[in-house]
Amino acid sequence: MIDIYLNKITVGDCLNLLRKIPDESVDMTFADPPFNLKKNYKNYHDSLEVEEYLKWCDEWITEMVRITKPTGSIFIHNIPKWLTYYCQILNQKAQFKHWISWYAPTAPMGKSLQPAHYGTLFYVKDIKKAKIYPIRMPHERERKSTYLKKDYGGKKDQIHPFGPLVPDVWNDIHRVKHGKYRDDHPCQLPVPLIERLVLMTTDEGDVVLDPFMGSGTTAVASKKLGRNYIGFDLSEHYKKIGENNLSQVESDSKVGNSWVSYHLGEVRTIRNKDWEDLKDHFNIPINMKEIDFTKVALKSDIKKYRQKRISTNHLPNR
Repeated sequence: MIDIYLNKITVGDCLNLLRKIPDESVDMTFADPPFNLKKNYKNYHDSLEVEEYLKWCDEWITEMVRITKPTGSIFIHNIPKWLTYYCQILNQKAQFKHWISWYAPTAPMGKSLQPAHYGTLFYVKDIKKAKIYPIRMPHERERKSTYLKKDYGGKKDQIHPFGPLVPDVWNDIHRVKHGKYRDDHPCQLPVPLIERLVLMTTDEGDVVLDPFMGSGTTAVASKKLGRNYIGFDLSEHYKKIGENNLSQVESDSKVGNSWVSYHLGEVRTIRNKDWEDLKDHFNIPINMKEIDFTKVALKSDIKKYRQKRISTNHLPNR
C-alpha cells in the first residue's frame, strides 16, 4: 500500500491519507503543521478555535505515531505555544527524546521577549530500539577573521577537526530570507534543517513522511540524501512548487562514500561515525593548534576557491 505514495507528493487531506499508510511502515515522520495564526495558506483556513485545533492535532499526531517503525523517529515543528500541547499528546503515545530549539530571529519589533526561536519535538517509538546517530557541525568562527569563536583554553589540539557534536540549540542554520530562494509559501523551512534530522535518524533507502509537505522541503532533503519520501498536502499549487524543486536536485549529497548536508559551498552536517571515511577529503592542519585560524574545508572547495581567486585577479580593470 505504501508504494503508491512513495517518492510522490499527493494532494489530499492528511488525515484521510495517513489512515491509508500501514502500521509501523515509515522510518521518520516530520510535521510542520499550520500554526493557527491566520497565515495565508492556499487551501486551508488557519484560524480554528483552540479546542478544535488541538482535537485535529491529536488525530494526525496519533496517526504519525502509528505509522512510525519501532526504530523510527517522530519530529514536530512549531512555535513553543503549541508544542507544549503536543507534548501532552505525545507523552501518552511515544517516548520523549529532545526539544530542539532553532534560533531564527525576525526583524526587531520593538518589544521585549520577542519570539526568536521555533521548536522541534523529537520523540521515538522505543528508546532502546530507536536509530539515532550522533552528528557534528562545523566550528563556529568569526565572520571576517574566521578565528574560532569559542576559547578552548589551550586545548585546541584535542578538539574534533570538523567541529563539535550538535547540541539541542541550533543557531548555525538560517531562515530562508532572500527572495531568490523563497517559494510562494508562508512558512518555508531551510533544507539543511531537515537534512540534519534525516542524517541523525535514517539510513540510505529509508522512508521519510511529511503530512504537511508544503513547497517540498522535506522531500528535497530526503532525495538529496538518498532517502525515499512520502508527502501529503491540501494544495495543488504547493504540490507543483514542490515537484519543481525536486526536479532541480539529485541524490548526490555525498563526500566520498558518506552522505552529508552540503549547503552554499560548505558541509553543514556530518555523522560522527563517518569521519574516518570523510577526513581524507578535508584540509586539516598538521598542527591542530592552528585550527584557531585555519578553517577545515573540503579539499575540492579550496581548489575551486583558489581557481576563482586566480581568475578574478586576472579580470581587466573597469
